[in-house]
Amino acid sequence: MKIAPFLLSTLLAPAAFAQTAALPSASDDFVAAVDGRAAYQQIPWRKLPESSWTRIRNGRSLTRLTWVIAPSLETQTAGLGPTYNRPSCLSCHPGNGRGAAPANPDAAMHSMLVRLSVPGEGPHGGPKPEPRYGDQLNEFGIPGVPGEGEAFLTWHTRAERLDDGTSVELRWPTVGFRHLGYGPLSPKLLTSPRIAPPTFGLGLLEAVPEADILAIAAAQKAAGDGVAGAPNRVWESRDKRHVMGRFGWKANQPTVRQQIAGALAGDMGVTSDASPEPNCPPVQTACAAVRKKLGEKHPEITPADLDDMALYHHVLSVPLPRGQDDPKVSRGEALFATAGCVTCHQPTLRTGPFPALPALAGRTIHPYTDLLLHDMGEDLADNRPDFKANGRQWRTPPLWGIGLSETVAGDEVGFLHDGRARNLLEAILWHGGEGEKAKQAVRAMPAADREALLAFLKSL
Repeated sequence: MKIAPFLLSTLLAPAAFAQTAALPSASDDFVAAVDGRAAYQQIPWRKLPESSWTRIRNGRSLTRLTWVIAPSLETQTAGLGPTYNRPSCLSCHPGNGRGAAPANPDAAMHSMLVRLSVPGEGPHGGPKPEPRYGDQLNEFGIPGVPGEGEAFLTWHTRAERLDDGTSVELRWPTVGFRHLGYGPLSPKLLTSPRIAPPTFGLGLLEAVPEADILAIAAAQKAAGDGVAGAPNRVWESRDKRHVMGRFGWKANQPTVRQQIAGALAGDMGVTSDASPEPNCPPVQTACAAVRKKLGEKHPEITPADLDDMALYHHVLSVPLPRGQDDPKVSRGEALFATAGCVTCHQPTLRTGPFPALPALAGRTIHPYTDLLLHDMGEDLADNRPDFKANGRQWRTPPLWGIGLSETVAGDEVGFLHDGRARNLLEAILWHGGEGEKAKQAVRAMPAADREALLAFLKSL
């Protein structure tokens, strides 16, 4: 047994793109002029109704606290396991920031996980769980329950030569498993390693009207230039219907609340009204035995506490862009547009009505995403379908705040879904499929232009 020692917007086509004219100022709601380690943790308290402050503080506390094994005197945070990866949200999202991939096969996956499935459709059209281990590998188990095993990454490298002769080393991982606690994995196993993404600005993204996102997809298709984003359609557990997904690496979650519930269940083994059943596949008999012995009650987090965690994540502010008066940054912004990056990384969106938090409504935001799925080519494919997303499709990740990634989470952060890119240039050079044309434009840039483009990205 292994126990852890301690969890419709403005459409801007490249040819017509002008530098963002109304970047947010420090006084704007939900934008914070903080560029230190706490940059992703800011809340616009004065802009929110005082009646919500207690709930936001409770949600923040639950996000920061460590979950413990039941039964416990700490009843609010009792429910860790029976199997799990980490005991708190911040274990994987340090400072609400992004995770990283382990540097070698002997290093632990501190802020990433490995999704598992087998061919076919699971409940409600999602991935079909691996029969013995479910939909992700959980390394640890509570006393009496063996952990499921360990996943590790082996890295491979190749040199990429740019048009000006610059050589860039690119790396990519293969996934391996060891110390499996419940027998062999399916020979038809599908895997997808995923680092933890940053968690700020999510409320603003949830408040973008679905019609606006679909309008972007229609405009991309009509342009006929090989870029055509598509929405994912996923199961929404509260209303029990299929809706548009917008969160997660493959846009496989529809709301912030359900995204949090999925992480609580998958990463920490904490049940909720959105994910009510513990992860105990039939072969894991020790899991069921311990549950019976402890007399567990589900859900382990109350609906009200889950609502408060969602509210806290709804109100997290976006960092204020920096250096916008620097000519190098301005030139990089123009190059970002002419390379075609803005087709998917839409600079400007507009939020619509949002009854859950009216303060989020009617705002112009600059997330640099279209929230759509795009075919990113064979090199980035995980070949693992997820609802309507196929094995080559990924959601366009937002770029706001990306320049502070290392400041918030430390030097070891990763980019792209599996953390293979150690810096932003590597991330660009992995683009293929619908991103191929933009990548080639960056490859052809002289060094000074590439530096300007990267300076712009680091200013966000």
